[in-house]
Amino acid sequence: MQVVNPFKDKVFRMAKRLLVSTEEAEDATQEVMVKLWKKNESLEEYKSVEAMAMTMTKNYCLDQLKSKRASNLTIVHNNFTDREAGLQQKIEDSDTWNWVEKIINDLPEQQKLIIQMRDIEEMEFEEISKVLEMNEQAIRTALSRARKVIREKMTKTHHYGIG
Repeated sequence: MQVVNPFKDKVFRMAKRLLVSTEEAEDATQEVMVKLWKKNESLEEYKSVEAMAMTMTKNYCLDQLKSKRASNLTIVHNNFTDREAGLQQKIEDSDTWNWVEKIINDLPEQQKLIIQMRDIEEMEFEEISKVLEMNEQAIRTALSRARKVIREKMTKTHHYGIG
């Protein structure tokens, strides 16, 4: 199982962002880890066990969401504020992140996942391509569009104070 442990946290974070609930994310992580454990003997066949784990996580979580008819995805990024920043800066950073989070939540599901994997998990385009079963150019285009929407809405918010 040592092949799997290095990215167990990534699996959990993706599950947490998709399912929101910590308990559900823990369950999803456990499910994926058990499935990988059962495949332990054949894992060497796969080029990227991590990409396979992320795909399994995405599919499991989306199945869970569909079964509950839930469409509320939340992205939480704990390292957003600088630890040395003053109180005012922390409040502004938190407020800004809340706006970005709200904007991301309004994006189409595919764009949310791409932003999550590329900008937050810092996955390579090739890995995202495998997980989402999309070609890399389509991912780059979707990412560019999602970033443009975020940028435009943030500019509007900062200039006019409205969302």
